[in-house]
Amino acid sequence: MTPICDHISPYMTFTAEQWGTLRESTPISLGEEDLARLRSLSDRLSMDEVVEIFMPLSRLLNLHVAAAQELYRTTDTFLGKLPAKVPFVIGIAGSVAVGKSTTARVLQTALARWPNHPKVDLITTDGFLHPNAVLLERGLMERKGFPESYDRRRLLSFLSDIKSGKPNVVAPVYSHLVYDVVPGEEVVVNQPDILIVEGLTVLQTGPVDSGHPTFVSDYFDFSIYVDADVADIQKWYVERFFALRETAFRDPQSYFRRFADLDDEEAARTATAIWKRINERNLLENILPTRERADLILRKGPGHSVTEVRLRRL
Repeated sequence: MTPICDHISPYMTFTAEQWGTLRESTPISLGEEDLARLRSLSDRLSMDEVVEIFMPLSRLLNLHVAAAQELYRTTDTFLGKLPAKVPFVIGIAGSVAVGKSTTARVLQTALARWPNHPKVDLITTDGFLHPNAVLLERGLMERKGFPESYDRRRLLSFLSDIKSGKPNVVAPVYSHLVYDVVPGEEVVVNQPDILIVEGLTVLQTGPVDSGHPTFVSDYFDFSIYVDADVADIQKWYVERFFALRETAFRDPQSYFRRFADLDDEEAARTATAIWKRINERNLLENILPTRERADLILRKGPGHSVTEVRLRRL
């Protein structure tokens, strides 16, 4: 098996079939019931894709985790300290509707079934968005998901505590139903072996403030970017909007309840307008430019399945 070589690129590129051969003896730890639970709405993840893409990826990450654990033990031995538990942090970036959430959940489940790191937690950066009241006050509701809409200081403080090995680190909770951070609701992350951090702009660099002269990605041990053509992502976004129109939008508490009764033509027009005005702009300005910072890129084709894997050489 020889990857597609590009001597200019820092990446080795594999077709899905080539990547699948790297699974070796990795056991298939997910079944159809798992997939039904882990898929996002309108996602087309199949068992074939799990075997060909995610099992080799879980093997690669398992090797990275083992190496990092040994390095931490070596450092503690040198310093004459008792071994400290330092979580391995994986960042997952990509556009709205590209399949980040499903990727994160599948990896969480697969990695938790390896014996040397059974405790795998997952958080999304949605919880670190500023509440709607703050976004309205700052005129940022139309830029929700853009870098300036996040409480960056709180997110960096959270990751710093995680990497320091602190117990019971709390993160805020976001509700996609009400489209806002839930006041007083928190999730507790207690010294996991692995923490997966999923979000739109987690690989972005930008202005450094005096309180935290660091970036979110500085805390990552490994990073993944889920990629696809912009036209394909727009299509998936519209398809997801149609699916939500028949499900979550019909909940009386839904922030988007007003869209539930749109006819097909109105729904397509509305979804496309939202995509163009907000999500595509954020993708082109803030998300896509971070792709080449990732350690691994999962490239999806029009059918929503991964067709190519790019692994950074160094």
